[in-house]
Amino acid sequence: MRELLIREERKDERRRVEELTRDAFWDVFKPGCDEHYILHNFRSSPDFIGELSCVATDGGELVGHVAYSRAVLEHENGTRTHLVLAGPLSVRPDRQRQGAGSALMRFTLEKARRLGYVGAALYGWPDYYPRFGFVPAKRFGITDEEGNSPDSLQVAEFRAGALNPGILRISPVFFDVPPQKVATFDATFPPREKHVLPTQLFKEG
Repeated sequence: MRELLIREERKDERRRVEELTRDAFWDVFKPGCDEHYILHNFRSSPDFIGELSCVATDGGELVGHVAYSRAVLEHENGTRTHLVLAGPLSVRPDRQRQGAGSALMRFTLEKARRLGYVGAALYGWPDYYPRFGFVPAKRFGITDEEGNSPDSLQVAEFRAGALNPGILRISPVFFDVPPQKVATFDATFPPREKHVLPTQLFKEG
């Protein structure tokens, strides 16, 4: 592996990034995936943070990407704390577990700090993200919009005392995922078979 280059995504790379995202998530959480559809819709969302949409390249080849969107913590006293929500984080299947994902996370989290955000949140594997400073959101009394705080919901505090109990509000793009629209969008990519696997969280694609 040559030295990884982490940089901001270019507009002419967006389709290739969506292809990479599809490859990275295919059959992981359910048969097929919809992360590439969500990422595509983010492009026209005011919640999308273009400065934090970054790619990892190796010898000019795209090997990874991470996207960020705006999120808000709503507190009981009516105040709001502005955060970034990380994800999806995508690494090409043949380049996973080789450092590209870690390099992307470290680069973009530091960039988010420099942009003035006080913290980050994400939904992801509980055993992967602590290395970047993430802890279970329940430690801060932070819940999702339904009042739950699953192990997958994690937060990182960029400044001590910045995160307090509240409800995490994320972009509606994450919830607007109609199966038929996903299927129509997915049909614009090369055909690929879906599989039901025992490790998947959901059994319907």
